[in-house]
Amino acid sequence: MGIATLTLITLFLLLLLLFVASGDAIGPFACDPKDSTTAALPFCKLSMPIPERVNDLVGRLTLQEKVRMLISGAAAVPRLGIKGYEWWSEALHGVSDVGPGTRFGGAFPGATSFPQVITTAASFNATLWEAIGRVVSDEARAMYNGGTAGLTYWSPNVNIFRDPRWGRGQETPGEDPVLAGTYAAFYVRGLQGGDGDRLKVAACCKHFTAYDLDNWNGVDRFHFNAKVSKQDIEDTFDVPFKMCVQDGNVASVMCSYNKVNGIPTCADPKLLRNTVRGQWKLDGYIVSDCDSVGVFYNTQNYTATPEQAAAEAVKAGLDLDCGWFLAQHSEDAVKQGLLKEVDINNALANTLRVQMRLGMFDGEPSAQPYGNLGPKDVCSPSNQELALEAARQGIVLLENRGPSLPLSHLHHRTVAVIGPNSDATVSMIGNYAGVACGYTSPLQGIGKYAKTIHQIGCADVHCRDEVLFGAAIDAARRADATILLMGLDQSIEAEFKDRKGLHLPGHQQRLVSEVAMASRGPTILVLMSGGPIDVSFAKNDPRIAAILWAGYPGQAGGAAIADVLYGTTNPGGKLPMTWYPQEYVSNLAMTDMAMRSSPRRNYPGRSYRFYKGPVVYPFGHGLSYTNFVHTIVGAPNVVSVPLDGHRRNGNATVLGKAIKVNHARCNKLSVGLQVNVKNTGSKDGTHTMLVFSVPPAGHWAPHKQLVAFAKVHVPAGSEQQVGISIHVCKFLSVVDVSGIRRIPIGVHHLHIDSIKHPVSLQAETLGVIKT
Repeated sequence: MGIATLTLITLFLLLLLLFVASGDAIGPFACDPKDSTTAALPFCKLSMPIPERVNDLVGRLTLQEKVRMLISGAAAVPRLGIKGYEWWSEALHGVSDVGPGTRFGGAFPGATSFPQVITTAASFNATLWEAIGRVVSDEARAMYNGGTAGLTYWSPNVNIFRDPRWGRGQETPGEDPVLAGTYAAFYVRGLQGGDGDRLKVAACCKHFTAYDLDNWNGVDRFHFNAKVSKQDIEDTFDVPFKMCVQDGNVASVMCSYNKVNGIPTCADPKLLRNTVRGQWKLDGYIVSDCDSVGVFYNTQNYTATPEQAAAEAVKAGLDLDCGWFLAQHSEDAVKQGLLKEVDINNALANTLRVQMRLGMFDGEPSAQPYGNLGPKDVCSPSNQELALEAARQGIVLLENRGPSLPLSHLHHRTVAVIGPNSDATVSMIGNYAGVACGYTSPLQGIGKYAKTIHQIGCADVHCRDEVLFGAAIDAARRADATILLMGLDQSIEAEFKDRKGLHLPGHQQRLVSEVAMASRGPTILVLMSGGPIDVSFAKNDPRIAAILWAGYPGQAGGAAIADVLYGTTNPGGKLPMTWYPQEYVSNLAMTDMAMRSSPRRNYPGRSYRFYKGPVVYPFGHGLSYTNFVHTIVGAPNVVSVPLDGHRRNGNATVLGKAIKVNHARCNKLSVGLQVNVKNTGSKDGTHTMLVFSVPPAGHWAPHKQLVAFAKVHVPAGSEQQVGISIHVCKFLSVVDVSGIRRIPIGVHHLHIDSIKHPVSLQAETLGVIKT
């Protein structure tokens, strides 16, 4: 993107921010009952169905008015009593002021800042994700009622964390498509509410699709052409978006900056019109990433004129432009015959329907559902307690020799707290964050349990020199235990900043090793990061007693870390991504999108599903202070897959010993498991149970794939039974090289930790399956 374009965007956003800040948004957005000239208009009548109201409004607008409503800073239509609206707000892990639609101040100085998504995903707790969504939308609605926020939130980010160097991997739920899709569905449900067609806020799953590179080795997201096979698109990259639309009923999908197989995603009708709206049945709008239309014209040179770019985007299925491009060029595109006004009408109808579902055309906000929410509902004690609980559940215990954790109140009364993240506050909330209600740093959290000796050891996470090492080493010699808080922050990994490697930055590793050598008591390494870190040196160092990963744990992260260190909380998090050794990325281009390994070209494959090489810690790894034992007490050995009648006379075959999913009667076809989980240790604990499937051998299948997970609290010495339902067509299917999803016939092995259970899938009837 050129300097001139960036300057225009910056000016545009500043003007929007001034517009939003200066306007009085507390009154009705539209259909003010006090305005006799507009209140009686059909589109304001609540008794009419929303589609009829939308059609009435669209029919009253001029072409000039329509095109000015196709952008994120949608213009007002004073003659119809409609105010201007800023569509861009963010709520990745709490209400954020990254977008110009939301601002903090006055009665709303901040909002609850939950852990970054990668940390929350490590809880593998879908009910927690939905609960966080409910709190975030409560606070968003409260701020909207107070005139400081919008109702359309471009969150969550459900891209696959494909490469461990990706700077935005922290925003995602990890590397597994089922985990990412389940997170998407539950968080979106929490945000949007459960009041039928009415929306509490409108969520948005982004960035569609195959978007997971920001700026690596001279290639940036504005120029990147992701070359992706049909198999990987269907099997990996599109799965979270499909689940977000179909299971979460999300109100919006955002297309990304990059090209996919030579076509900008925001100009590709196969992706937008055919897949998102056609096959998946999106009930909502499709929005561009900010200035994406301008990018594919100015930077990618995809069209010869700006009018062609506007026409291509709208005809592909884009409804809203984050930026100004469509407002500038759509009218001329119509005049030049490149675009029909009916195309603009259809795009506008999709955005207006969402606004009407939000109640924005229902008159006075205070008289509507959620109209009672206000400042008292933001940063409330219960909301902040949930942020603390989310951080506790997301912390992963990677290593515990001895065991050395939890620390003892009696034996570890003086603790050395060392490291560049030891007194972290803002860095704990990661990116796309807002203004937190307040912070508890690790130093403060540990200080509630023990007397602390604090030394940072490194001036910052870059740790460019060893000037401060001496004081840190001396502190470790004087303390009963040493806690090192190391890792990364947004200066290392962030939007538009991919990592160069996987080691700790600068001299951090040397600080850890020297402190551990000098420490009088146990040395505990606590890592803050979004992406994985190669800490093989620490894993193999017997002087490092334990290792924790806290991700970016949110505003209460320090308290959660301390609770885990001292055993108030028994850790139950599991890694949502593979932790690779540095050698994995040494000769691996981030631009290579292939998921599956290829021995022919010495390509290792990506994620636990397709990579079989050495790891530092595997996907799903995480220890507890107690022990859990599983027993499968109920499960079928054979499941029949009924066909839907797509048969014809002839030789009886099932192509490739796999049935096309769309030829099976899938609705309630599932495998039910009953699993007893026994806590054989001496501490109460909450167990994260992961269920994997190993499909029958074949060229299409991954090594194994996550098919279900559950969270269960089990007191010490007791046992709980957990029911698991695995949808056969969704989770026991695989994708062939043509991108067709099929159910392999034969024995699938279900794995829960060390136990296995075989389930044989058989075709209910045999016939020649149409292919």
